[in-house]
Amino acid sequence: MAVYTEVSDEALRAFLADYALGELLAFRGIAEGVENSNYALKTERGDFILTLYEKRVDPAELPYFLGLMDHLAGHGLACPTPVHGRDGQALRSLAGRPAAIVTFLPGVWPRRVRPEHCAPLGRALAGMHVAGEGFAMVRGNALGPAGWAPLLEGCRARGDEVQPGLVAELDAALAGILSAWPDKGALPRGQIHADLFPDNVFFLPGEDGRPRVSGLIDFYFACTDLLAYDVAVCLNAWCFEADYAFNVTKARALLQAYDAVRPLSAPERAALPVLARGAALRFLLTRLFDWTHTPPGALVTRKDPLEYLRKLRFFAQAGSPAALGA
Repeated sequence: MAVYTEVSDEALRAFLADYALGELLAFRGIAEGVENSNYALKTERGDFILTLYEKRVDPAELPYFLGLMDHLAGHGLACPTPVHGRDGQALRSLAGRPAAIVTFLPGVWPRRVRPEHCAPLGRALAGMHVAGEGFAMVRGNALGPAGWAPLLEGCRARGDEVQPGLVAELDAALAGILSAWPDKGALPRGQIHADLFPDNVFFLPGEDGRPRVSGLIDFYFACTDLLAYDVAVCLNAWCFEADYAFNVTKARALLQAYDAVRPLSAPERAALPVLARGAALRFLLTRLFDWTHTPPGALVTRKDPLEYLRKLRFFAQAGSPAALGA
């Protein structure tokens, strides 16, 4: 359930008085998501999403996230657009939480990823990277390589409770990944989503009946980092089957469609194996940290870290970009 902060009718109406959205017609909580409180909002001017940012989101970073969405939408990317109030501000406070309203996007995220989802995903991801050019704000990737050792250290005491020998295996994996990580300036950088999992991509049927991307959502892990790392995140999130077998057909469709919009350079393509290992380790470590630190009944939904151990092992033995469909 992703409604952690309740909003009264009176507080909501007072909040909406700062916007030119007309009368409130309907308001309900949205169960999906784990980070923030989300509400579907219907007014005389249409459908919107109201988000209250919970304690895991740093309020100081919200201008970057909202500004990036404004920039991307203004450059043709289908993504939520922050709604600005009568005073021109998109960020304000509601029920003791920072809050913002964004436009509603139609579509459904794929519960089962099929190969035909992967080409439109690749085009949309490349389109986001191109649209992000010129965005002046910068946000470092707090969950990038510099953050992995502290995360692992935080899991050291209880990590082996999840699987015997896990911490030693992750120590070795981290050392190998960091030693092979691209040098600063070696690969193109820009604004990346960094969390483009299937539940953050909406689809609708196209004119030919095949799925088309209707929008990208949830930019609250977005940051300024290697563009190819975003591709590697998607290889992790979209290209494995339920039995954790890597589907090279999906990967090839994703990469070819990405290349058609923003061609990967030869160094980016060569770096994909280590970037994919790093992405697998990042999600393994954040899941492991939550698994070992979240008490029963807490608001954070724990996810199985061993899913990403299997992916990490695959990328470690895959070796060449060709094995990843590149």
